[in-house]
Order: sequence, then structure tokens, then C-alpha cells
Amino acid sequence: MLVLVGYLVVVGTVFGGYALMGGHFGVLFQPIEVLMIGGAALGAFIAGNNGKTIKATMKELPLLLRSSKHNQQLYMDLLALLYELLAKARKEGMMKLESDVENPKDSEIFNRYPEIMGEHELMEFLCDYLRLMVSGNTDAFEIEALMDHEIETIRHEAEVPSHSLARVGDALPALGIVAAVLGVVHALGSANLPPSEMGSLIAHAMVGTFLGVLMAYGFVMPLATVIDQKVEEGMKVFQCAKVTLLASLNGYAPQLAVEFGRKVLFSTERPTFSELDEHVREVKAR
Repeated sequence: MLVLVGYLVVVGTVFGGYALMGGHFGVLFQPIEVLMIGGAALGAFIAGNNGKTIKATMKELPLLLRSSKHNQQLYMDLLALLYELLAKARKEGMMKLESDVENPKDSEIFNRYPEIMGEHELMEFLCDYLRLMVSGNTDAFEIEALMDHEIETIRHEAEVPSHSLARVGDALPALGIVAAVLGVVHALGSANLPPSEMGSLIAHAMVGTFLGVLMAYGFVMPLATVIDQKVEEGMKVFQCAKVTLLASLNGYAPQLAVEFGRKVLFSTERPTFSELDEHVREVKAR
């Protein structure tokens, strides 16, 4: 929703300022130049990316209109889930987690956290490393290195749409210049026209440069920035799970292990020690 608000501010201030200086909107209405610039940008996007990147970008764009799902409640549920799993392992032995890890959909513990169950990548991450912990003979340093590699892979894949949009944004000013040059060529090819008509053609041509720059920095590049921010938020759930599991591997009690996980969260979503402790107590009381 903030994306649409931002777009309204961009349009309102740019065109509102143009109106205040006495500009004529009829000159700016150049659908052919919009077609040239937008079509060239779309063609460059298709030519410069493979099918996976195009599909990932198209899938990501509608999600930008939604609010972030990585809020405090999600992290509280993640830490509570990890606490329950680690407490069960500490009390009954790691082997008792095997049924939960192998069939999380049938697990009583996992089913108490439907929001976490809906995060398929996170669930796969948790189950894979819990499975390694259940198997035994796990070295904390090797597990940490493996987790880092996997998180980096997930990050790289999640950043693909933002990189592709950023490249399109970088190209748009140049594509606007292309449209403007073609407009100038058209105007010079009509040199026999009266000066007033020539001036109108030159003004129409210059609109291409304006549109290319506005589309790049007012519309496309902000989308790439929002995706980057969402990627950073998305990585925190994996980092939180990683730190908590590693703390458990290093011998810390479940309640201390989740405290390790709490500390890596952003301050805007991080629950306080008391909030997490109360949440854990509620879990223990079930």
C-alpha cells in the first residue's frame, strides 16, 4: 500500500509543480513516446533475463502492495516453536523429534503455529537442520558454515527480482533519450514547417527524456529498493533460527537458546526479554 502512496506523491508533486509554473499538460501527453520507452524497457528486460528471473520478478511485483508479514508476532511464534522443539529434545531426547521433523504436518507442536507452517522455505530450513541434529555426530562449526552457505543462497535467489528491476531502471533514462532523439529527428525532417509548429515538435521530443528519467527514479527503482528491504526482513527469520539452533548445539538450555535468537532481530520487531519470557511461559503452560 505504501508503494501506491509513494506513487501518488511522485505524480502529485511533479505534475502539480508543473501546473503551478503554468505548464500545459497537453504537451506532456505523448502516448507514442510512452509506448517506445515502455516497450523498449520491456524488451530489454525479456532479452536480458532468463525464464526463471522473469517468472520470479512477475511473481514478486503483486506482493509489493501487501504489508510485510515479518512482524513481531511471526518472530514470537518462531521462537516459541523453537523453544517447544528444543525443550522436548532436552527432556525426552533428540530422537523424540524425529517424528515431528519427518512429518511436520502431523506434528502437534508444528500445528500450533500455522503462520510458521505457511513459510515453506523456513519450514524446510528448520526440518533439515533439526534432522541433522537428530542424526547425531554434528559439529556446531560445520553446521554453522552449512547454514551460512544456505542462507546466502536463499538471499541470492530472493534478490534476483530487485537486481533485474534495478537494471531496467538504469536503462530507462537512456531509453528516454532514444525516444527524444527520434523526436528531434522527426522535427528536423520537418524543417519546412512554421517556427511555431517546429517548436511544438521539439517540445514533444524532449518529453521522452523527462518520461525516461521519471519512470526510472520515480517508479521502477523504488520497487527494486522495496524488494531489497523485504529480502533483508526475510533473512532475519533464517538468522534467528540459525542462532537459536546453534546455541542449543553448544549446550545452552532452550530458554537461553531462544534468547540468542531474539537478539539478532531488528529493534522494530524484536520482542523484549519480558515479552518473550511471558510468551514462553504461556507455551510451557499448555
